[in-house]
Amino acid sequence: MTGDGRGKAAMAGDQYLSIAPDVKLGQGVKLAKFINLYGCAIGDETKIGAFVEIQKNASVGKRCKISSHTFICEGVTIEDNVFIGHGVMFINDSYPRATTAEGGLQTESDWKVERTLVKKGASIGSGATILANTSIGENAIVGAGSVVTKDVPPNTIVAGNPARILRKIARGVTQ
Repeated sequence: MTGDGRGKAAMAGDQYLSIAPDVKLGQGVKLAKFINLYGCAIGDETKIGAFVEIQKNASVGKRCKISSHTFICEGVTIEDNVFIGHGVMFINDSYPRATTAEGGLQTESDWKVERTLVKKGASIGSGATILANTSIGENAIVGAGSVVTKDVPPNTIVAGNPARILRKIARGVTQ
């Protein structure tokens, strides 16, 4: 780590990177250009593609791959060895509103962050949307374009809108 809290990966050619000083980058992190990171933690050897935003109080584990155009909002925890496809969106508010009941713009004090957990070894296909208050189990696979509205069991393949169980995975091979 450098003195400003950013890893060496952020130093070379960072003119197209927006990385806040409070970001914690592990060793060997690979960052594409045109990313926005603030208040988050990224584990060792993780690769982050172009046009990714990771917000404060989100964490990404070790040896993950976060593909381009993905949005990881506050309250999301991604464990080690997770694959996130292109354009995956995480949601942290089940009932989003722009204004309060009185008509003023909402601030951080007007709502509560809802958590999402992606467990070790899971894979999420491109274009998936992961709603708040869900957990994606260890080694689970979420099909491309799926909308996850409830917990995904470990070692399970889900797909669709809403995502439904297709089959179980046995020893890393689909049945």
